[in-house]
Amino acid sequence: MMAGSTYGAILVLVMALVTAAIRALPFLVFRSKENMPKVMHYLSQVLPTAVIGMLVVYCLKDIQPFSGSHAVPELLGCAAVILLHVWKRNVLISILGGTVCYMLLIQFIL
Repeated sequence: MMAGSTYGAILVLVMALVTAAIRALPFLVFRSKENMPKVMHYLSQVLPTAVIGMLVVYCLKDIQPFSGSHAVPELLGCAAVILLHVWKRNVLISILGGTVCYMLLIQFIL
């Protein structure tokens, strides 16, 4: 019988390898866009926008505009993401900046 920490480490390693393999599989199977089925090409065009939209809805679904901080931190965080993305055109900077803005608002100001 393996020790608990060894078993956990092997489990995490196997899960990481399987996840990486699953993510790499489409790139290995469809090396060029000519080989890609039309439905896959369509999904590669529309899914990123759909996922972002779904994440925005999920993040804002529990807002109570008529109680507490009246959704000010959430809306200012969203505004920070939009403004940073328009300014820098960098997804990581936008998300990080919006998250920092939101966290500072809920911890220290509102």
